[in-house]
Amino acid sequence: MFEKTGIPSKEMVMGKFPSIERINKGPVAVIECYKEIPCNPCETACKFDAINIGEDINTIPVVTSDNCTGCAICLTKCPGLAIMIVDGSKSETTVLIKISYEFLPLPKVGDTVMGLDREGRHITDVKIVGVLNPKSFDRTPIVTVEADRKYLYDLRNIKVEAK
Repeated sequence: MFEKTGIPSKEMVMGKFPSIERINKGPVAVIECYKEIPCNPCETACKFDAINIGEDINTIPVVTSDNCTGCAICLTKCPGLAIMIVDGSKSETTVLIKISYEFLPLPKVGDTVMGLDREGRHITDVKIVGVLNPKSFDRTPIVTVEADRKYLYDLRNIKVEAK
């Protein structure tokens, strides 16, 4: 199915996430690369030796989640928008998810927007709790959403309604 649609199966997605215990400790990167392609900006950007590709630039990145601080520098450098940062340490009922968001309008902190799954379907509304857009991010704003924990493995993007 993935080869036809580009949409990973639940099993593929789950294979990219660290344990819920690690997620509950604090922010950690999830890299959803499923195909070998020549790419390594995430490894180059990581100052904590948390992302490893190795000698072959086509190798799928591996995250050593115990080394990851959730700083999100890798997220700003990924040309494929394949990285998100998840954090389950703030609440027992919600999670924070940082995603790259390259659309307009850019949401504002406090907005409620549509949370989308990997197929672009609206699955829940989420609250915007952070928006970072410095020049150093090279026109790739980072949006942090707060979502119900039950959407941790399904939420992958947002849709902001133009006002």
